[in-house]
Amino acid sequence: MVGVLAKAVAPGEREQIPLWLTVLCGVGGVVAGTYAYGLFFNPETAGFDWWRHIWQVVMAVGLVMLAARVTGRSRT
Repeated sequence: MVGVLAKAVAPGEREQIPLWLTVLCGVGGVVAGTYAYGLFFNPETAGFDWWRHIWQVVMAVGLVMLAARVTGRSRT
């Protein structure tokens, strides 16, 4: 779900990325976002942690953009 959200938010030619790669970017974004959030903030928060989820989506957007650049297909 995070990968699909990141794909919708990411600018550029992201529609060329296959679904399986979008899912991997979402999983990677969740893992990397949680790790990065834990470096700067207390990961043990009470209740629903919106900021952690925002970090996860931002990391997934970065991975989707990177994947689009690396696997970019030519339209010509």
